[in-house]
Amino acid sequence: MSQNYNIFRIEKNNILPEKGRVLISEPFLDDKYFGRSVVFLVEHNDINGTMGFVLNKPMKETMGDFFPDLKSIVDIPLFQGGPVAMNKLFFIHTLGDLIPGSHPVENGIYFDGDFNVVKSYINQGNPVEGKIKFFLGYSGWEQNQLDDEISRNSWLVSKLDDKGTMITEVESCWRKSLICMGGHYRSWANFPRKPFLN
Repeated sequence: MSQNYNIFRIEKNNILPEKGRVLISEPFLDDKYFGRSVVFLVEHNDINGTMGFVLNKPMKETMGDFFPDLKSIVDIPLFQGGPVAMNKLFFIHTLGDLIPGSHPVENGIYFDGDFNVVKSYINQGNPVEGKIKFFLGYSGWEQNQLDDEISRNSWLVSKLDDKGTMITEVESCWRKSLICMGGHYRSWANFPRKPFLN
């Protein structure tokens, strides 16, 4: 029995949480926001703690529902970034200096910036998919709080390339992230949400 349980223990992979990394939740984490989630970190330090966005929790609403002045010909997805400041809009993007006030994260991905410039970019007919990703709310941890959760095996720390981070087709994001880790994490990817009901 203990041998089977060990497949759900997180093995140290020497990847520490820091901005640009992702957190992959363990399969039994039963939480409205973080169950089977992949969280992209935009900040992690001893002063401000940790800030990130859940990449794979799309909302029913789209950007057009909140910003009718956007003139995109396609619906722009909106994601639930986490349980903090849920009435505030955030975004990550790959547009760099095109968006004043942007903060570089890693691998060509930037956080935040001048939203009026973003709206102008969209209204000029420029592509959004793979370029900008929008969130309501964010995920936040106080100093040392995330480290405690990682030590309790709630999160696996990993990396995603820019395409994996910006993708809007998120149905299998959690599963694919685990498969890329290899080893016994492949078993996590196929484990049912509620195993005791099967």
